[in-house]
Amino acid sequence: MTTFGTPGLAQTAADITGLLLRLDRPCWILRDENGRVAATTDDWAAGARGQVLAAVPPLSPERLGDKAFRTAHGVRAAYAAGAMANGIASPDLVVAMAEAGYLASYGAAGVPPAAVDAALAQLSAKLAGKPFACNLIHSPSELALERAIVDACLRHEVRCVEASAFMDLTPEVVRYRVSGLAVNRQGVLEVWNRLIAKVSRVEVAELFLRPAPERLLRQLVETGAITAEQARLAEQLPMADDITAEADSGGHTDRRPLVVLLPELVAARDRIARTVPGAAAVRIGAAGGIGTPDAAAAAFALGAAYIVTGSVNQSAVEANQSEATKKLLATAQFADCTMAPSSDMFELGVQVQVLRRGTMFASRAQRLYDLYRAYDGIDALPAEIRKDLEDKLFRRPLADIWQDCVTYFTERDPAQLVSAEGNPKAVMALVFRWYLGLSSGWSIRGEADRLADYQIWCGPAMGGFNSWVTGSHLAAPGNRRVADIADQLMTGAAYLTRVAQLRTAGVRLPAECSRYVPRPTEEP
Repeated sequence: MTTFGTPGLAQTAADITGLLLRLDRPCWILRDENGRVAATTDDWAAGARGQVLAAVPPLSPERLGDKAFRTAHGVRAAYAAGAMANGIASPDLVVAMAEAGYLASYGAAGVPPAAVDAALAQLSAKLAGKPFACNLIHSPSELALERAIVDACLRHEVRCVEASAFMDLTPEVVRYRVSGLAVNRQGVLEVWNRLIAKVSRVEVAELFLRPAPERLLRQLVETGAITAEQARLAEQLPMADDITAEADSGGHTDRRPLVVLLPELVAARDRIARTVPGAAAVRIGAAGGIGTPDAAAAAFALGAAYIVTGSVNQSAVEANQSEATKKLLATAQFADCTMAPSSDMFELGVQVQVLRRGTMFASRAQRLYDLYRAYDGIDALPAEIRKDLEDKLFRRPLADIWQDCVTYFTERDPAQLVSAEGNPKAVMALVFRWYLGLSSGWSIRGEADRLADYQIWCGPAMGGFNSWVTGSHLAAPGNRRVADIADQLMTGAAYLTRVAQLRTAGVRLPAECSRYVPRPTEEP
């Protein structure tokens, strides 16, 4: 291997790294008359000091991904902070990202409708004209929640929704999309309500790549939710503007590998575009496992129009998580995650990915699901099992827990109680969901006596992030600001993309040049 180091040019790995970090300048790799290799960003040196071996053009973080994403959402970079349920993706987090020129989605899933309405009112007033989104999670067992979130989004003129965990289209997600359709004075179709669909299966992506089904449009027209004209206009465009390939992420996930899932979705988009021309404009982004610049650069290299982060933002200052939970997250390694039954789709056996380190939630939740499968109701549980649950897990008689469920669903979704009437197994499901539902709240509030029961949604990206930031200012949770995390990831992705371009051209850089270390924003 030839040696780097030419007088007047970059002579060390640190020098070369510094030049490559000048993202607004091209960088040339030269060989001088003595056969030594060096780097420069100086135009004159590139032409006069030796043979040019390779070069990379300027590459700012803002140029990564699809320009159409930035234009459509009014952001400066193809990067978004995805929704984290129960308001973990808080209004403060959304505001911080919007003011920095990034898109973020408010975590409305699991939040009472009145609190969602208040949060969206606050965001709409504070961020007038700035980008933000609201999460709409598929709730097959609580359809009233979907309706309430869509009502709030329409009431506060929220112009972007991130739809997640959908297995099929529902009237409410269609209502949001179609309610924003109109024709302007020039006869041009205007789409006011943008939709980002987060999916992990091709068959689900296809639903969002096509126009809304005629049966759902007809139903909405009949109920007066949309006009006949809006239903006609809906036939002209796909359900989504963007589709996020959700790979191995925290929370709801099928744990798909991104390197397989993203190309599959791109191929599906291109195939459907042959018969549905509007599908060609749908952008395909990447989420899941993105917690380092290497992962971000790889996603963009794979063709992602944009990237979405989740788990890594949960330990940020602005996230609505307790300090105890943020400390647990900051110690996570990439293998410290496991799967556990979900609260919102408990009966269907759907699972979520959670943090295993420092909590026993996953094993305890799995035990509840196994009991649900094995017995027909609470009264069918053996006495010793019921006593153990009441003493150690619920810490109260199960009959009292059921009364809590009655009070809760009477206010939130009475249909749940109607479905459970005369159905002991449904009653047991609601009681068990009490534990699964409250466990994330214990984590958010930092209830010390419930530490072993914390449900912390987390993917392997968290461990990768912690390894990357070791020894930097981002190692301490108190220094983790969500916009700084975004800046560091995108800057690192641009830097590593340039390194990869040189490597592809046959340049063997010093090993130290192949890593981007987080730098405080005050440094050049």
